[in-house]
Amino acid sequence: MNAETLKNIKNIISIMPEKPGVYQYFDKEGTIIYVGKAKNLKRRVSSYFNKNNQSVKTNMLVRHIETLKYFIVESEEDALHLENSMIKEYQPKYNILLKDDKTYPWIVVKKEPFPRIFLTRTVIKDGSKYYGPYSNVGMAKVVLSLIKRLYPIRSCTHLLTNDRIKNGKYSKCLEFHIKNCNAPCVGLESNEKYDEYIRQARQILNGETAQLSQILIEEMQKLSSELKFEEAQKVKEKYLMLENYRSKSVIVNSSVNNVDVFGYDDYEGNVYINYMNIREGAIIQSMTISYKKRLDEEKEYILALGITELRERFGSNAREIIVPFEIGVESANYTITVPQRGDKRHLLEISTKNAIQYRIDLAKQSEKLNPEQRTTRILTQLAKDFRLKELPRHMECFDNSNIQGTNAVSACVVFKNAKPSKKEYRHFNVKTVVGANDYATMHEVIFRRYRRMIDEGATLPQLIVVDGGKGQLSFAIEALKELDLYGKIAIVGIAERLEEIYFPNDPIPLYIDKNSESLRVIQHMRDEAHRFGITHHRKKRSKAQISSELDTIKGIGEKSKQMLLKEFKSIKRIKDADFESVAKIIGNSKATILTNALNNKEVN
Repeated sequence: MNAETLKNIKNIISIMPEKPGVYQYFDKEGTIIYVGKAKNLKRRVSSYFNKNNQSVKTNMLVRHIETLKYFIVESEEDALHLENSMIKEYQPKYNILLKDDKTYPWIVVKKEPFPRIFLTRTVIKDGSKYYGPYSNVGMAKVVLSLIKRLYPIRSCTHLLTNDRIKNGKYSKCLEFHIKNCNAPCVGLESNEKYDEYIRQARQILNGETAQLSQILIEEMQKLSSELKFEEAQKVKEKYLMLENYRSKSVIVNSSVNNVDVFGYDDYEGNVYINYMNIREGAIIQSMTISYKKRLDEEKEYILALGITELRERFGSNAREIIVPFEIGVESANYTITVPQRGDKRHLLEISTKNAIQYRIDLAKQSEKLNPEQRTTRILTQLAKDFRLKELPRHMECFDNSNIQGTNAVSACVVFKNAKPSKKEYRHFNVKTVVGANDYATMHEVIFRRYRRMIDEGATLPQLIVVDGGKGQLSFAIEALKELDLYGKIAIVGIAERLEEIYFPNDPIPLYIDKNSESLRVIQHMRDEAHRFGITHHRKKRSKAQISSELDTIKGIGEKSKQMLLKEFKSIKRIKDADFESVAKIIGNSKATILTNALNNKEVN
């Protein structure tokens, strides 16, 4: 922004009123690049040009401002409404972006003679009444099924005008014969009676089920007093169906009535806001929208914008709004509650869970369409958590195994794109270390592994993970230094007890969030290395035990040993077998040698 532009903007600011309003910023081409609202226009707009500690994104916006306009309104709430409508109309480059890409189902009561009630995802402004949207299509179908079981609402698409009915344009269909419809198409159902069905169905859709239940009870009692028991029984069945529905749909005390609830979830630059309208303790409407941050907007501003958008969209007149935190907006139309306990807190937790689930569902859907996206996301998070300069598409993990200092082995597992590459797993029989020395063992296997990879010209990993704390890590680093690889390959240690991540030259470990995908990948690598190493160690230990017993007996060759193990399965069973059984396998001569040798060992 040049000095002349800044001077002109400050002249405009100097005459701005200190009143609520909305401001617009324009670039050189005259395009609106930002719309904002303020309780005090002059103070808010001047803050953009007086602060030196603005965020990078805000500074970028300010550099592109050429001029501005403003509009005065009566209250901050009015400013919020005007700002929301302008953002949707102009979609400015630097404003928070509403991402409403999910079509929810609605239940519509069609505006027509003998109205139909059905499920739709398309809202048409033709005077029909729409209820919803329903975030769960299954719940919408349950409500619709209840209405169809309670009332004989028609499902045909005929235009049932009086003239067409009188002229016999239509005939009774299967729905009439199975008693799902009373055939208004041929004049067997009056307008008055049908309209009563629709009125009661609307009560259910509005969540006024308690009131409707009372009406049904009174009607049942009236019919019983008139000795119309069959008709009273039918009303009773309707009442029981309605009560069954109420028992499943009411989630808090029915005294919580006509309340709006807004759950909030902020994740990686996206904000998810869930809306629920509660009538008589039941969720009547529910929807989640998402915003993409552009200028690191504050959560209070984003939630206030979402509340305005959703209440306008649903035409809500609820006098109470439940939110997770104060939004700093006063309104004569509703009061704001931030509950700490009780039914209202329970509702807020449900709404927040819906917002989080919406985010998870979007991610899963996106990853299903593009599996590489999930891999890239996990690798990006790994690079961030482990301070890497590049994505760790190739990672290796080492684990040592020994029992009381014997048969020391080490395992190396390889992960490519955060998944196991089992054909590249490797075992190491420790050669230079005597006894149980985990540190020296780690040094040996790290050196041998990467010495060979260098000699073969193989591609080196971006990250090495050693199973152990600072001690194992320091010896692994020494091996990398000897190979001139330290600093070229990132390396960390993971201590099993508390899942501590150790970095070179940093005595304080990093504790990654237990739910982090990064930690889950590292744990998977560590567990794979442990499993792979233990399996090899058991085989080696078993082989060593067999060789110590049979291979040292002169006169018992490899073939005889294999025949005996095939028959008896173990050394213990060979020892416990009688002479005849052993002689049957390897002959009397060798059986005598074997028996004498084993007896002498036991005596010794």
